[in-house]
Amino acid sequence: MNVASKVIKLTFIIYFIIGGIFRTVSAQIDTLGRMNDVVITGTMKSVKLSESPVHVDIYQKRFFTQNPTPNLFDALQLASGVRPQVNCNICATGDIHINGMEGPYTMVLIDGMPIVSSLASVYGLMGIPTSIIERIEVVKGPASTLYGSEAMGGLINVILKKTQKENGQMEWWGNTWGESNLDASFLTNRSQKWRLLTGINAFINNSKRDNNNDGFTDVALQKRASLFQQLQFTRPEGKQFNGAWRGFVEDRWGGQTNWTPEFRGGDSIYGESIQTQRLEFMSTYEIARPLKLQFSAVHHQQQSAYGSMIFDAVESRYFGQLLWQPSVKKHDFLIGTAYRYTYYDDNTVATEAISSDSLRIPKPQITPLPGLFIQDEWRYKTHTLLFGARGDYHAEHGWIRSIRGAWKWNLGSLGQFRLNAGTGFRTVNIFTEEHAALTGARRIIIEEQIRPEESQNWNISWSKTFILGTAGFIQSDFHAFRTDFSNRIVPDYEKNDNAIYYTNSGEGSWNQGLSWNIFWQSRNGLSIRLGATYIDAQVIRSSTKKPERPFLTERFNGTFAVQWASPRKKWELNYNGNIIAPMKLPLASELDPRPSNSPWWSIQNLNARYRLNSNFSVFTGVQNLWDWTPARNLPFLLARSNDPFDKNVQFNQDVAMVTPDNPYGLTFDAAYVYAPNQGRRIQLGISYTF
Repeated sequence: MNVASKVIKLTFIIYFIIGGIFRTVSAQIDTLGRMNDVVITGTMKSVKLSESPVHVDIYQKRFFTQNPTPNLFDALQLASGVRPQVNCNICATGDIHINGMEGPYTMVLIDGMPIVSSLASVYGLMGIPTSIIERIEVVKGPASTLYGSEAMGGLINVILKKTQKENGQMEWWGNTWGESNLDASFLTNRSQKWRLLTGINAFINNSKRDNNNDGFTDVALQKRASLFQQLQFTRPEGKQFNGAWRGFVEDRWGGQTNWTPEFRGGDSIYGESIQTQRLEFMSTYEIARPLKLQFSAVHHQQQSAYGSMIFDAVESRYFGQLLWQPSVKKHDFLIGTAYRYTYYDDNTVATEAISSDSLRIPKPQITPLPGLFIQDEWRYKTHTLLFGARGDYHAEHGWIRSIRGAWKWNLGSLGQFRLNAGTGFRTVNIFTEEHAALTGARRIIIEEQIRPEESQNWNISWSKTFILGTAGFIQSDFHAFRTDFSNRIVPDYEKNDNAIYYTNSGEGSWNQGLSWNIFWQSRNGLSIRLGATYIDAQVIRSSTKKPERPFLTERFNGTFAVQWASPRKKWELNYNGNIIAPMKLPLASELDPRPSNSPWWSIQNLNARYRLNSNFSVFTGVQNLWDWTPARNLPFLLARSNDPFDKNVQFNQDVAMVTPDNPYGLTFDAAYVYAPNQGRRIQLGISYTF
C-alpha cells in the first residue's frame, strides 16, 4: 500500500471517529452563516456555498486582519494549499502555487475578469492592496471550461468591495524593517441609484538590510501607490451597471547595498531595478435579467534593469464576454461567448524575427483568442450535476477544447460529497514566467516549437459540519486530487549550469495529493483553523525519461490560525503561520556546497488588536516570530555574490571552471530561493472608521 492510500484510509477512519463522537444536527447548519456564504467562482453564478457543485474555499475580510500585510501576495501565505513562492533573492518577485503546481498554472481574477495576466503575474500580484478586497474565492483544479487558458491548476478570484457600512476607513501600520503601509477607502452615495467607492494604497520600504552579510539587500526596497474607484449604478427595472478602474505604479530595487540609481544598467555595481506602471478597467452591464455583458482592459508597462541587462516590456490585454443564463425546468444553463486579445512586446528574442538579410526586427506577439462555452447545472432531489464544454481558437494551435463535469451529493447528516473532473490547457510565454530568463543569469534555450500544455484532472471533496452544542461547531473539508499532463513544459536546470532548456514533455507528468481543512468556532470567541496538504508531484524530463520531483515543490504544506476575541470584542489575539516540507532546489554547479533540498521551515506571526471605541482601534504584532530565514546554516545564499558580473570567472566551452578564486565552479546566480528572506519584525498600526 503506497503512502497516498494509507493517508486516505487513515483520513476516512478519523472522519468516522469524529462523526461518532459529535452529535450532528444537520437542520442547524444553515444557522452557522459559513454555509450561507455566496460564491460565484465555481460556476460563474451567485450560489450558496452549500449548493455549489464545485468546492470553493472562501476567505473573508477577517482573514486579512489576522496578519496585516501590504498586498494579496503576502496575505495568501495563510491560505490552505496555497503558497506564495518567492522566485528571486534580490528583487523579491514571486508567484502563487496551488496544491504544488507552479504559479503560471494559477489564474488570478479580479471580479471574475482575467486582469492579472502573464507579465503581471511576475510583479502585479504584489500591487493588489487588501483594503479594496471583500473576499477571496479559491478553486483548486482546472476551470478552463469557464475561464479559459491559464486556469489549469486552479484559480483565485479577488472579489472587490462593492460597498461598505462606513463612509470611510483608514489604516496605517509600520514595522521595524522600515516598511510603512497606508490603506484608505471612502464611500460617496449621492442617491439610491448610484454609489462610488474609492480606495487608496501607499507602501514604502526605504531601509537597506543585510543581516546575512553577503553585501546584498535582504529585501527589495519598494515605493508603491495604487488608486482604485468603483461605480455602481442601478438602471431602470433594477438592472445593474458596475464599472471600476485601478492605477498602479511601483519602483523597486534590490542588489548590492552600495547600489544607487546612477549604476542602473551598468556593470560595476549590481542592482535589479524594476519600474512598473499599470492601468486596469473592468465593467459589468446587465442587459436583461438572464443576459449581461462583461468587459475588462489592462495595460502593463515595465522598465527593468537586471545588472547590465535591460528588460523593457509592454502588455495590453482586452477581454469581453457575453453571458446568458436561462433556466429551463430543473436545468440552469450558462451560455457564453468570450474574446481575449493580448498584445505583448519586449526587447528579448521572444519578440524578434530574423529577416532575409539576417537583421533582427521587432515582432510583437499578438494573440486573439475567441471562445465559446456552455454549462448545464441540473438538480434532482439531493443531487446536483454539472456539465460544461468550451472551445477556444488559437491562431497557431487551432481549436483548443476543454470539458468539465461535477456531481454534488447532499448526504444530509453525513455531509456533502463532490466529484469534479475536467481538462485544462495553457499557452506558454517563457519570457514572462521564468525570472531567470529575465535577469540573464542563465541563457534560455528553447529546443523545439512549444505546444500548449494540456491536462486531465479529477478531485473529490467531502465537507461536513459538526454541531457541538454550547461548544460551537466544526467544519471539515477533505480533498483528494490528481492532475495528469499529456504535455508539460518543464525547465531543465541541470543539463547546463549556465542555461535553462525548454522542451515539450510528451511523456507527461502528474500532480496528486490529499488535503484536509478544519475550522472550529467556539461560542466564547475562540476559533482555530488548520490546513494540511500532502503533494506527490512528478515530472518526466525528455533527457532522463524517468519521473522525478520538480524543483520548488514541497511534499507537505500546512497552515494554522488561532484567533480569540473578548466577549465585547475589545481585544482580539491572533497566532498563525505555515509549515513547509523540504523542496528540491536548483544548484549552480555539481560542486555547489549548498544543500540540494531545503529544510523544513515555518514562518509564524503573533498579533493583537484593541478597540478603543466603535471607530478607533490599535494593533501590534510580531511577524516571523522565530526569525527564520533561508540563509540560516548555509555557506552562502547567493552564488558568487562577490562577483555578480562574473568578471573573474574562467569559462571552458561555456562552463565555469574550478579555480582558486572559484573553488566550486560557480557563476553568479540568485535562483537558489524558496522562502522570504525577511527576518523578525515588530509591527504597530492604527485603524479608524467614520
